Amino acid sequence: MKRSNQKGSALIFALIFILVLSVTAASLMFLSQSETWASMNYRMMTQARYGAEAGIHAAANYIMNTYVPPGGAGDPLAAYDMTVSPVTAGGAAVYLSSMGTPAPTYPVAGVQTAFNNASSGALTIGNGTVNYVASAELMSMQQVVGCANNPSTLQTWKITADGNIANVQNAQVEVSAILEHEVTPCYTYAAFGTFNGCGALNFGGGAATNSYDSTQLKNVAGVPTATFANTDGNVGANGNLNENGNKTTINGTLSTPDTGVGNCANGSVDAWTDIGGATVTGGTKQLPEPIVYPDPVIPPPGAGTLTLNQADCGATVGCTGTKGSYTLDPSKGTPAGTLALGDITLDGGATVTLGPGTYNINSLNLNGNSVINLNPGNPPQAIILNVTGANQATPVDFTGGSLTNSSLNSAILRINYNGTGQIKLAGGSAAAGVVNAPHAALKFVGGADWYGAVIGKTVDDSGGTAIHYDRHLQTELYNVGQFLLDSFTWSKF
Repeated sequence: MKRSNQKGSALIFALIFILVLSVTAASLMFLSQSETWASMNYRMMTQARYGAEAGIHAAANYIMNTYVPPGGAGDPLAAYDMTVSPVTAGGAAVYLSSMGTPAPTYPVAGVQTAFNNASSGALTIGNGTVNYVASAELMSMQQVVGCANNPSTLQTWKITADGNIANVQNAQVEVSAILEHEVTPCYTYAAFGTFNGCGALNFGGGAATNSYDSTQLKNVAGVPTATFANTDGNVGANGNLNENGNKTTINGTLSTPDTGVGNCANGSVDAWTDIGGATVTGGTKQLPEPIVYPDPVIPPPGAGTLTLNQADCGATVGCTGTKGSYTLDPSKGTPAGTLALGDITLDGGATVTLGPGTYNINSLNLNGNSVINLNPGNPPQAIILNVTGANQATPVDFTGGSLTNSSLNSAILRINYNGTGQIKLAGGSAAAGVVNAPHAALKFVGGADWYGAVIGKTVDDSGGTAIHYDRHLQTELYNVGQFLLDSFTWSKF
């Protein structure tokens, strides 16, 4: 049998194998090159994103540490419409910007220039640079009075920043974030004692706490009347609550860094001392750390003594009336809205009406069944008593009189004191207000009701006063904390 000729077949197979290997090698080279390109693109995108984040932080750093919010003569709050979001000025949204788009619209040129310088720059990356620019849009703004009696302007900014590597495709990234203030209510407890030892709070004689909402009052025979709830009458202390008597009830929780129930002793502070079957209906909550309230800012008082009984006001600015009926009006003071007075004494059944505004005084004493009436105006405005208490053991003493705040809105009356003396409060059917005196000894006298909340070094309610916590305080007065940067988002161009 004749065989076929197979000469040269090995060469053909060799060529095929070489072709396959060449294709495989080319594929591997292309894949390797693709991986290199992908890695380079990812690296440049990451570098661009880091640049954009640098812009975010540069803009936030300027707003947090250099920028002064509106409120002064050169940048009045009246120039802004704070009822809308985003905030507008002159009918346009408010932007600080080092970008071409959006264009800056902030109404103060100096602020815009400073932001432009602070929020644009470059980062070195090997042999190149990442450039960044940023803008900040004012989303919301409001002015509040903080716990320390200092006005603060709360703002929320939306910051957007671009990072890019010049002349490189796919190397531009945009990052945005929200910069906003942390705020907490000033008065979250019916009573809080800042003392870290035994008896920071002392309740007895049938004393109680509960709560109401001053925005939801009932009209009973023409008189605003609160509806009480046996909840939310919470109390707190950095030390111990001493509670005495089976009719003494905290209708809420006790919050303190301490734990345990027993006979409190220095060096071994427990949370709660119960004598005679008193109760805390919500139990105890352990605080992770002591609560530190900022010291109230107390402006200097006026001089002299103002005694109001059956005489007239004399030459006292802002005081009118005679024969036991008087009005104090801060709008007549200098500056308008503020009265600076010294030691004030009410006696002989005198009735004094306080108009809205700020009273910078040294002391206030009520004797002889005298009465303080509050007239906050319409719409109501705060009545603020800033008490210095120089050379006064008891700078505020309501023992011989009473307070009437017919609105029962406790945020209307704000008593601030930064000293270490004693404050004596007497309640009544319409005694509503808040007291911020974190270094003072607070004592309730007379056993009548108090509407609102109090902060003292110690709080003594051993005489049976019912403290009705106003839940409206949760949305009325704030402690302004630090800025928070959150809600990050990013995109690549």
